Amino acid sequence: MTEARAHIAPVAARDIERLRALAADIWRRHYSSIISAAQIEYMLNQRYDAQLIRAELERPGLWWDKLVVMGEMIGYASYFLTGNAGEMKLDKLYVHPDHQRKGYAGMFLDHIVGVAHNLGCTSLALTVNRKNASAIAAYHKHGFRIAGPLVTDIGEGYVMDDHLMIKDL
Repeated sequence: MTEARAHIAPVAARDIERLRALAADIWRRHYSSIISAAQIEYMLNQRYDAQLIRAELERPGLWWDKLVVMGEMIGYASYFLTGNAGEMKLDKLYVHPDHQRKGYAGMFLDHIVGVAHNLGCTSLALTVNRKNASAIAAYHKHGFRIAGPLVTDIGEGYVMDDHLMIKDL
């Protein structure tokens, strides 16, 4: 059950440094058993560059939200319209490990599904590392199905070895 003081709000430019610190903490704790430390740092630098986030905050059809509990940002999500008719992609959804198993990921998913519905989307897609068993189980619990494998070269000799998962809306 989520705490009464939990809420989702848009990420603002003033939140960027806190978001980057939160992402670094979450990624280093969660992914260390899944991918190498070097790949974690590469992906953090690639995906959480302050200028990139600032530009994405201004991009139409792309959203960054934060999850705030008792005044503290403990999670974040990013999602966007793909350009394919009726499709939204959940690009990032993270809750700090100290706050997991409290319903916050479900709260985020409900919020994002609501946005997708309001925009007329019929599906929500995401990719998840094939070794990330806890996330895969959580997405299954919330109605996502595995649509197939997706291996993506992200540069510097690194790949993302993912499942494409889809939830029909």
